[in-house]
Amino acid sequence: MPILESHPLKPFLPQSAKVLMLGSFPPQQKRWSMDFFYPNFQNDMWRIMGMIFFADKSIFVDSRKKSFCKEAIVQFAKETGIALYDTAETVRRLKDNASDNHLEIVCPTNVEALLTQLPQCLAIATTGEKATNELIAQYHASKPKIGEATTLQIGTRNLPLYRMPSTSRAYPLSIEKKAAYYHAMFHDLGMLP
Repeated sequence: MPILESHPLKPFLPQSAKVLMLGSFPPQQKRWSMDFFYPNFQNDMWRIMGMIFFADKSIFVDSRKKSFCKEAIVQFAKETGIALYDTAETVRRLKDNASDNHLEIVCPTNVEALLTQLPQCLAIATTGEKATNELIAQYHASKPKIGEATTLQIGTRNLPLYRMPSTSRAYPLSIEKKAAYYHAMFHDLGMLP
């Protein structure tokens, strides 16, 4: 039986956050290039954010070290209003890889508790299929198409739930098309300069 893994990171919850972005669970630490969300250098989340907000997909990349620039990413997320966490607190990894297909969620995240710390949050965005499925199962919501939103009732709040494409390179969509979906969401939320 695979061992239980607890989430290795604390939720990143800037007070002024306008969107809570939820993935499924971080990859194993041997795949990390930094100790922050979306740490795998093969994941394109921070390249996509660079494309959208700075027209430069390498702005958060340290090519020499093959890692991301954590300090710049943290500052960007705070200033932009992006909160980050995952839909699972505890998982079993059924295979020795980073695939969501082989994650068994043992203890889901209490998203309502996260939202109490985010009074200005306008929306939730899931960054992959597993995260989307977990949230709609917990809160009995309809599943939106990729790039679209449905309404999610969590406690006393009704928030749009945007289903975004995975930023993993295993997800078969070009980085430009993924960036277009994320750009549209940030535009809808009034978060682009």
